[in-house]
Amino acid sequence: MFDTVLDFLNGGLLHAGWLFKVVYFLIVTQLTIFAVTLYLHRSACHRGVDFHPVVAHILRFWSWVSTGMVTREWVAVHRKHHAKCETVDDPHSPKFFGINTVLWQGVDLYRVASLDQETLEKYGKGCPDDWIERHLYSGHPYWGPTLTFVVNILLFGIWGVAISALQMVWIPFWAAGVVNGIGHWWGYRNFETADMATNLSPWGVWIGGEELHNNHHAFPSSAKFALRKFEVDIGWGIICALRAVGLAKVLRVAPTLDVRPNVPLPDTETIKALVSHKFEVMSDYFRGVIAPTLREDAAQAGANLKAIPRALRRALGNGGRWLDEHSRQKMQALVENRPTLRTVCDFRARLAVVLERNAGGAEAMRAALIDWCREAEASGIATLAAFAARLRGYALAPARA
Repeated sequence: MFDTVLDFLNGGLLHAGWLFKVVYFLIVTQLTIFAVTLYLHRSACHRGVDFHPVVAHILRFWSWVSTGMVTREWVAVHRKHHAKCETVDDPHSPKFFGINTVLWQGVDLYRVASLDQETLEKYGKGCPDDWIERHLYSGHPYWGPTLTFVVNILLFGIWGVAISALQMVWIPFWAAGVVNGIGHWWGYRNFETADMATNLSPWGVWIGGEELHNNHHAFPSSAKFALRKFEVDIGWGIICALRAVGLAKVLRVAPTLDVRPNVPLPDTETIKALVSHKFEVMSDYFRGVIAPTLREDAAQAGANLKAIPRALRRALGNGGRWLDEHSRQKMQALVENRPTLRTVCDFRARLAVVLERNAGGAEAMRAALIDWCREAEASGIATLAAFAARLRGYALAPARA
């Protein structure tokens, strides 16, 4: 009897080798990643995609059984993150909590936010409220991970404890820590969004596409996170496969930005494109106007552009919004000593104001944009004039999904 117990503890029912254990672990954790990114994030939270009820329930069950996450709580906390991003009310902003806190204790920040009833009531609308949700998933969230723990013990014996422990820290680390933490602290940005979101990698594989965090913040309701030709979103690949067999319906995908040639004045199509793509417009302005001006000024002065800190150069693209007071003063000194750079930065600030005027109506925004384009073309700065001519021709083109 004692030998039988020892034999079971050593290998469980399967007596599997190391390779099988590793493959099993990678499969179950990847399934958890898919449950989070496909169901909780893209479907339940942002309504970018609808899944067949059977698929949706499988993903909902897996998120519960593998992590104990409650759909309404996850959705409410994430929606609040978008609504209050980089403010004191953001549930997990590295700007206020610090990168180390969010990276290593992100799950604790999530738990604190999920206990706030006001947050749940305001941001948790539209989540499942059926019998099984009330009596099992939400009513007993810890039964799921407990069941997973028991199954792992049965399959692998004492090794199931280690597998279960790693499963339980997988999502808290990669999603609550890496994406919410490093994804607002380090990486590259396609879009000059009104927050600090970054893309951690152009190949969204390990975390199912969640690495493309800046893209997501630019177009939150888009079911597709990869928005550049070199970017890969494995979550989107799964959605396309399910759609091909009638198990998923894509509701929203970010439109692409088109540029029409020889448009004399901004028109209705221009305004629609600017409202939808204001973050991309500001990114285009930095790449097409500010960055070339910096290079030209440095070349004329015989200076090394790299002598200017990269963070300071990048801050010119958002007016120094995220700089501390000391760095902001350094940026202002940099701009004041370069007349052309000062001019293009002033035009950037004015363009940002124009893009926020859509609340006053399309015609008011169009009139302000016409004035901006005319003054930009009359500035005598070639890159600024070229950008104004390009801006007039902006239009929306349906995204190719």
